[in-house]
Amino acid sequence: MIIESIKLVNFRSHDEFLLHCKKKTSLIVGENGSGKTSVLEAIYEALRGKSFRATDEEILRRGSEFYRVELKFTNGLSTVVLFDGQKKQFLVEDKRTARLPKKYRYPVVLFLPDDLHLVATSPTKRRAYFDRVIAEFDEGYSSSISKYEKTLKQRNDLLKKYIKNNDKRSDLDFCGNKEKSQSRSYIEMSDFFSWNILLAKYGLEIRKKRQKYLDKLNTVFNQVYHSIAENNDQVFLKLDLFGGEVSEAEYFNRLEREFERDLILGHTGFGIHRDDFVFLFNEKEADGTASRGELRSMILAMKFIEADLIFQETGKKPVVLLDDVFSELDNTRQKCLVRNFKDNQVIITSVEEV
Repeated sequence: MIIESIKLVNFRSHDEFLLHCKKKTSLIVGENGSGKTSVLEAIYEALRGKSFRATDEEILRRGSEFYRVELKFTNGLSTVVLFDGQKKQFLVEDKRTARLPKKYRYPVVLFLPDDLHLVATSPTKRRAYFDRVIAEFDEGYSSSISKYEKTLKQRNDLLKKYIKNNDKRSDLDFCGNKEKSQSRSYIEMSDFFSWNILLAKYGLEIRKKRQKYLDKLNTVFNQVYHSIAENNDQVFLKLDLFGGEVSEAEYFNRLEREFERDLILGHTGFGIHRDDFVFLFNEKEADGTASRGELRSMILAMKFIEADLIFQETGKKPVVLLDDVFSELDNTRQKCLVRNFKDNQVIITSVEEV
């Protein structure tokens, strides 16, 4: 599926914007702050169903009552995203839906300048990055992440209530048994049981999916890296499991066992929300070992593999969105980037002609 045109109305700084994609590769040139990234954000939202960086309220142009995104494709189809200030709707084939149906979602490889610093960034940002990537070809992954995050929030909220209300429990204990059984306003450790079960269930699901992705990536990581860097260094990406490898039962028991510690912390200390993705360079952590150029080659290799894995899993060649990354790459790596994505539709933003 090839994008033919993109039209934005009241999307961030754009009151109105129109781009015709006459070739397979389109270039958007503009100064920093001119709204180039917003165009890629709009394309991503129309293809994937949500922004990669903000809420609808943040996207809505200041002083406007609505925003609209329209993508037209060469096959005659179109996708319209409409937000009226309160709710968002998608219009596809004359049908309105609150969410973009799965069959109309199209895979995207998104390349942002911050991605080049992925090795040295925080574990939180690395998890967010890989969670978005894995969701591109595993439709059930986003659902697993959403369920886990909601359950984690419920447990953390309950911990806060426990801490707040626990001091009142001694007063409530003076109530008669009948009154206590009818209305119990305090919280007990047993109230966390169901949340612990769900966290263990969803947590192990997510770990398995993350490891499955890394296993596939590492199969060809060295080969692709060598084609870019032209050296014999060994690269590897591993999942650093917080608390080590555990079964679902062990995961649950760990949550039960660390209840008192969580009360002190005020949140859930153990879980896959503490896992990390670690880049290795010649069997050592790449951050602090690999050079700037070697780190960039690792990220480029990972992006090329991402596009290939998406095609293998879905049969679709993803749309590639490159946001001002050429300024961060030397000529050799720029050419490598263009060469490897020659079969994909590519939309590039830049502060100058490339």
